[in-house]
Amino acid sequence: MSATATLPTIPKTAPHHIAADAWLVPSLLPAGPDAYVPVSSMVIRGAEPVIVDTSAPLFREAWLEQVLSLVDPQDVRWIFLSHDDTDHMGNLNQMLELCPNATLVTNFFTVERHAAVEALPLHRMRWIEPGESFDVGDRTLHAVRPPLFDSPTSRGLFDSRTGVLWAVDSFACPTPGAVHAYEDLPPGMWDEGFLPMNSMVSPWHAWLDRDIYQRHVDGIEALPLTAIASGHGPVLRGAAIDDAFRKVWSMAGAPIVPSPGQPMLDEILAPAMGG
Repeated sequence: MSATATLPTIPKTAPHHIAADAWLVPSLLPAGPDAYVPVSSMVIRGAEPVIVDTSAPLFREAWLEQVLSLVDPQDVRWIFLSHDDTDHMGNLNQMLELCPNATLVTNFFTVERHAAVEALPLHRMRWIEPGESFDVGDRTLHAVRPPLFDSPTSRGLFDSRTGVLWAVDSFACPTPGAVHAYEDLPPGMWDEGFLPMNSMVSPWHAWLDRDIYQRHVDGIEALPLTAIASGHGPVLRGAAIDDAFRKVWSMAGAPIVPSPGQPMLDEILAPAMGG
């Protein structure tokens, strides 16, 4: 038998409303029995529509269908690229082609790192860093350094009009399928899944000075947040936001959670290998 893995049936996803003019565009990657890793991006459908990250090539057809159900590509004025990981920029070229009036907002380091793969269109670009912002007609969007990240190029985005924060890879947690809000998760899934996923994303948490890190986390939490959306977790509101920041801060100096190793790979391959 072939040892090539076959993806199980993946639940169909649809845009999830976050706040006025803001939509999560979710995809799902199987991660075990009744568990999926969200791979999400966002659309801000304001006066000058914004695409926030462009998902992964694996989900291209379904992702484009969702995005184009929310906004006409001719109307898109901005594409915000948080960092250079494939699951966040996997459909960037397609979006740049489809959206001829869009400016790509990112940072020097993302462009520099991606230069070994291909050159991005500098003439269609704007670079911003944490603490800087840009105007998109009916709101100002602010770049922030997220509390957790797996790439030094990562920049989050805060919408000052709606209070929505795009937290990039922070606050990751598996879901049971097409479930995109914290309050809809099964009991215990958030508490059980949070630490392993976020430790994998940012293993450097083990070497942090707790006081210095708390100042960074407090600075983000002090924003007038109404909701947090991210690439790999549920949408957070209210008490869930407070809990998420407490969990993140408690990771400072805590041991790294071991990642799955060869035993899990053997278990995954066993059916295909006749084991």
